[in-house]
Amino acid sequence: MNGALLEAQDLTLRVGRRTLVRGLSFRLCAGEVWCMLGPNGAGKSTFLHTAVGLRETQGGALRLAGKTLADWPATAAARQRAFLPQTFHDAFSASVLESVMLGRHPYLSRWQWEGGDERAIALDALRAVDLAGFERRDVLTLSGGERQRVALAALLAQDAPLLLLDEPVSHLDLHHQLLVLEHLVELARARGKGVLFTVHELNLAARFASHALLLTPQGAVHQGPVAKVMTEAALSGAFGHRVTRLEAAGRTLFVPA
Repeated sequence: MNGALLEAQDLTLRVGRRTLVRGLSFRLCAGEVWCMLGPNGAGKSTFLHTAVGLRETQGGALRLAGKTLADWPATAAARQRAFLPQTFHDAFSASVLESVMLGRHPYLSRWQWEGGDERAIALDALRAVDLAGFERRDVLTLSGGERQRVALAALLAQDAPLLLLDEPVSHLDLHHQLLVLEHLVELARARGKGVLFTVHELNLAARFASHALLLTPQGAVHQGPVAKVMTEAALSGAFGHRVTRLEAAGRTLFVPA
């Protein structure tokens, strides 16, 4: 094992004839919080789907904790990394607590039921996303933002070393956006988790991430510490619109010109 929770080596991703990512190499290690930025269609979700084994690469390699994805049995991989997709649908009625405890299934044997330990972990996860007291609510009765936080709680309950999140704050109000991202940063700093999340809000990325991947429409990827990647020139080029950097109240802000 080489110390990286997730590693890309000369990675290429294509959809049809279009190359989304070309020659990407990077290492995500414990304690780091990476944001993935880029315009719509640049390949952010495609990368995450590839990182969890839902898509094939078209060149190069992806390694999870030092091993190629194909070398991981499904249950072992679920204990190593947790994934929050951009969209999800509730086809059936279920309680909030039942939905969150799904995150504990990788740790249970085939015929084992959730016990008191799983319930305690799930309740802690609900408190972390400000849903204490919602355990008995039916997920079909929740608002979009509340349902998003249930999905986040299930990811937290999975307690994997690597957390991959596709637009985790897209349906959340300002308070809960900050609460969720602050919690992810705390998990990285205090518990050595590795975090990679996609986000469209540049100021949230600049505030909470330690590192960044900036995808461009041409397939190139800028990667490294946030201060190195999130420059006016790089952001303006990637998004096709001039972005200006400002310093206000001790924070770096990015605004469209």
